[in-house]
Amino acid sequence: MIDPDGFRPNVGIVLMHEDGRVFWARRVHRDGWQFPQGGMNTDETPLEAMYRELREETGLLPDHVDVLGATPGWLRYRLPPRAVRRHDRLVCIGQKQVWFLLRFKGADADLRLDLTDKPEFDGWRWVDFWYPMQHVVTFKRTVYARALDHPAPFARAVAGVVAVPPPAEGLLPPMHASLRRRG
Repeated sequence: MIDPDGFRPNVGIVLMHEDGRVFWARRVHRDGWQFPQGGMNTDETPLEAMYRELREETGLLPDHVDVLGATPGWLRYRLPPRAVRRHDRLVCIGQKQVWFLLRFKGADADLRLDLTDKPEFDGWRWVDFWYPMQHVVTFKRTVYARALDHPAPFARAVAGVVAVPPPAEGLLPPMHASLRRRG
């Protein structure tokens, strides 16, 4: 499913441990790390898609998490030109995402990356709350900054200001025009 502007509807998941660290996963057969995310089916709400992706990519069930917050609308990012598949019937130029902040209530043993025939990830670790912003692939950095900045107050209420401090000066990039659009 691709919208008329060329963006694929998607959900992103920031899974946070009680101590403020977040789940950071390594893509299968790559050295790229990211948050769990995935496309929405035409018959799904963002919340339904988030729970499906959570199960597929981490093995977690709704009982393992509490939803602490979500972005109020879509955050968009464009794919680099080399990643755009121009031969497809509908050309996808990027993704528009609703991001969810989840509090992890389970045990590390509940995390399972191998529940599907084609797992997305082959490794994971807990990292400091702001760490992903500077360590994700460049074209996702602005959307990751927004995906973390919006729910940071909710995260801070759970883990405290020491675990989730305000971002360092200059850490958040200026808002990109494509992120201001809602839709």
